[in-house]
Amino acid sequence: MITYLTHENIDKKRWDECVAHALNGNVYAWSWYLDVVHPGWEALVEIKDDIYQSIMPLTCKRKYLIPYLCQPFFAQQLGIFSLLPMSTESTESFLKAIPRKYRLVEIRLNEKNPIRETCPGVAFHRNHLLDLNKDYELLSFNYHENTKRNLKKSLKYNLQMVEEIPIATVIQLFRNDRGMMVKHWGDEEYARLTHLVGTAITSSNAFIYGVKTIDNDNIICGAIFLYSHQRLTFLFSGNSPLGKETQAMTFLMDQVIQTFSGHPVTFDFEGSDNDDLARFYHGFGADAISYPSFSFRFKNPLR
Repeated sequence: MITYLTHENIDKKRWDECVAHALNGNVYAWSWYLDVVHPGWEALVEIKDDIYQSIMPLTCKRKYLIPYLCQPFFAQQLGIFSLLPMSTESTESFLKAIPRKYRLVEIRLNEKNPIRETCPGVAFHRNHLLDLNKDYELLSFNYHENTKRNLKKSLKYNLQMVEEIPIATVIQLFRNDRGMMVKHWGDEEYARLTHLVGTAITSSNAFIYGVKTIDNDNIICGAIFLYSHQRLTFLFSGNSPLGKETQAMTFLMDQVIQTFSGHPVTFDFEGSDNDDLARFYHGFGADAISYPSFSFRFKNPLR
């Protein structure tokens, strides 16, 4: 039986035990992660023998006093997490159990939530994954030709990777570049990202790398990575004009792949439905995979 729980009734110890042992657990599902990206989140929980067997966070807000579900910033895939293999029936059972008070729903599930392609309200999105449990020589051999050219160009500039750079440095690089076009992000979103990454670093679930030239200490690009469930997730990055000119982001990605090569780790590029970003990620030999979203207005089409 699937039970609806308000935030104060969620047992976060049992929640995190489920996340830790779920067949499809990911970093976004930890209770501390949800507390930062969406305070007051609620949940659907399937309990058996006093154990949270399957869980689904409900990231709820209100607009004009109407409760609705939305996807939080910095959490690409949520949905259902389970100790047991999932079926289309179990996925749809959770979606049917979304409380009727939510009149608008726009959420993204995860790649291990099977669902019928013809299911009402369902659409699919693109992500890219790379298995790093191979020799670096094989991984780099599978880079696309354009990526190899860009990497070769980057090596002419004597770039160096720098560990443990400040969160603020990466955010400022982003705000000075791509952030100029992201009008819906303001100080509140960047403060939440800062809080999130600081919390993740404290719990050993995040690290930050940057790139500089050998003759200058200024960071010209940087990236924030999450780590959980043997999965390395590319969360956020910032670049500069010099970083673009020197192909510093290609260099940084290659350095990360070198560092984790030969280990049972999946590199999750966290996207993208954007074709340009998808080409960049695919250039490192990553495989495109899909994951579902679910949306409706006023009436759940599964009921």
